[in-house]
Amino acid sequence: MEEILGMEQADNSQNIVDELDESPLLGEVLGEALDKCKMFHVKLEQEGLVRGLVGPRDMSILWERHILNSAAVVPFVKEAVEKSNKKSIADVGSGGGFPGIVVAACLPDCKVTLIEPMERRVLWLNECVELMGLKNVTVFHGRSDEVIAKVKSHEIPAFDVVTCRAVAPMTKLAGWTIPLLNKNGKLIALKGKSAQAEIDKAAKMIKKVKGLNPRVVDAPVAKGLQSTSVVIVDKG
Repeated sequence: MEEILGMEQADNSQNIVDELDESPLLGEVLGEALDKCKMFHVKLEQEGLVRGLVGPRDMSILWERHILNSAAVVPFVKEAVEKSNKKSIADVGSGGGFPGIVVAACLPDCKVTLIEPMERRVLWLNECVELMGLKNVTVFHGRSDEVIAKVKSHEIPAFDVVTCRAVAPMTKLAGWTIPLLNKNGKLIALKGKSAQAEIDKAAKMIKKVKGLNPRVVDAPVAKGLQSTSVVIVDKG
């Protein structure tokens, strides 16, 4: 029954036009990544709803809600990896590819690891990587604590940046992300209006995992669109 309902929703979504299709804003924000992100957008339009990656209300605002929103972290990530030779990024709980797939498309000189525990989402991520020709992406099927264990045992190097969106409150997220970072690395997390309250509540946990200077910054999405909130935490 759920499968039939999902197919009906998908059929209905084919008639929905995204409000930002053909908008010059897309090129202004995404630059050379626009063509790859258009491929991603088409795949989301065609399959995102039936595969449970986006909701029915998102279908007319996929560009704004998911792709441009994800791209809002790119300037912060770019600045954070500027002086690094590795330019390594881990995206925790990548899900439908937000923000990891978009970050990878926008920053082709960075190495991006997408960390996702759910098999069906790992399948989706691998399909997107292949479709978009993202040569700088590795998809890890597992939990962040498995990757943390690899970092602690020196099996893999720590990362310059960790990104995430809509994964968990900061009380949990701090422990899942900050230990992945090398010294002076940064957690850059897309958050909602409760970002500062989450930071306040998670202060002890952030300190416990050697997080420093947690702050909320306003991140522009595009001209005329509502900005979003980004939490940045330094690794001490």
